[in-house]
Amino acid sequence: MARPVSVYVCQSCGAQTRQFFGRCSSCGDWNSLVEQKAASTDRRRGGVGAEKGAVPTARRSAPMSSLGEKPLQRLASGYIEFDRVLGGGLVPGSLVLVGGDPGIGKSTLLLQSATAMATDHSVLYVSAEESAQQVKLRWQRLQGLESDLQLLAETDLDLVLQELEALRPAVAIIDSIQALHDDNLSSAPGSVAQVRECAAALQRLAKRQGTALVLVGHVTKEGVLAGPKVLEHLVDAVLTFEGDRFASYRLLRAVKNRFGATHELGVFEMQGKGLVEVGNPSELFLSGESASGVASIVACEGTRSLVVDLQALVSITSYASPRRTATGIGTNRLHQILAVLEKHMGLPLSRYDCYLAVAGGLDVEEPAADLGVAAAVVSSFRDLTLPTGTVLIGELGLGGQLRPVGQLAQRLQEAVRLGFHRAVVPRGSGSGLGALEQGLELQLLEAGSVTEALVLALGVDPAEDQN
Repeated sequence: MARPVSVYVCQSCGAQTRQFFGRCSSCGDWNSLVEQKAASTDRRRGGVGAEKGAVPTARRSAPMSSLGEKPLQRLASGYIEFDRVLGGGLVPGSLVLVGGDPGIGKSTLLLQSATAMATDHSVLYVSAEESAQQVKLRWQRLQGLESDLQLLAETDLDLVLQELEALRPAVAIIDSIQALHDDNLSSAPGSVAQVRECAAALQRLAKRQGTALVLVGHVTKEGVLAGPKVLEHLVDAVLTFEGDRFASYRLLRAVKNRFGATHELGVFEMQGKGLVEVGNPSELFLSGESASGVASIVACEGTRSLVVDLQALVSITSYASPRRTATGIGTNRLHQILAVLEKHMGLPLSRYDCYLAVAGGLDVEEPAADLGVAAAVVSSFRDLTLPTGTVLIGELGLGGQLRPVGQLAQRLQEAVRLGFHRAVVPRGSGSGLGALEQGLELQLLEAGSVTEALVLALGVDPAEDQN
């Protein structure tokens, strides 16, 4: 059988060539040629059940009301935190892409989940990076259940597709998509053409036979998923596994999900026998001690509220321009809050270094943390301690005003559950809580500006000279 011919197509002008060049001869763009399969008379990919020259049977349209009479049942992953991020479990026929830094625990998480699911469903684990013996060593260390997990150590795409069609598992895990290769393409595994063709072939098979497919993806040195952007468009959900590989806690986030909410958060802890779910993650992000420069906020990650400690350190600078360092919060956001404090409260922060960190390594992006950041900075600057049991919620405007935030009732309920009894919120927020306010057992302190809010929180006017 003759080897299929591949062509190189310019992504800028569409010109084709049989040979790879660094520069397109038609439009002159550099590094724009991408390998693709040449068009052939075959309408179906070769493999199990495919015949040369076979033409697929056309499907007829159907009324929307007649579809979905039997709803799809989600498959539980074996972990509540994993199911939370997925939106309730794996959907049959869906593709889920899990990415993360090397050594963060992607393979550990999926191997544990596959072992748990294999007790009730047929599960195939395809290891394209490790041998079967290596995977078994990890499985023996991690597994706590007896299950019929199937393992295939293979990198050839055609052989993987044949096994998937022969076994027809309910769930299949590919570790990783960058390690698979299609012999019909001459490029190396992990290239744009290889990842695109392998993912497309796996998608067609998963949709046809209803297999829930989980793909492990590598990340680049910039921290984004490697491979073509079409890979993220192709899959139904994109999950990222984050955390410091030298620390024990891991965060699983959903940045795309066609079957559930995005920006959900699952928390795991890496232990000697693998990853363990953390049922109350707010305890990870609270120091439990009162000190200057520490303020508590409530951050919302999808449907989950987390009480988090913010830590700030303000000290006189020894450089011509002060240093600004933020961990877990955008540096531009910190610069904006410092400018508001200096403009509307008269604090000479431009002559001081400022360091800000979110406890536990969590990334907080929402503006509801602005008031907590301002309180932590002012607390450190004036060497004042916020009263125990106080939480601060509010967005800070450029005019120094406090703006309302969403999901306030959910945030306050989480604060009460963890023992907080005072909350500083934007003015007008209490009227929107209605009867819920009576059952919260929480003192609401409403403020219209950042100065008023900090006076209520600290008990003194931070704008006055304390010396």
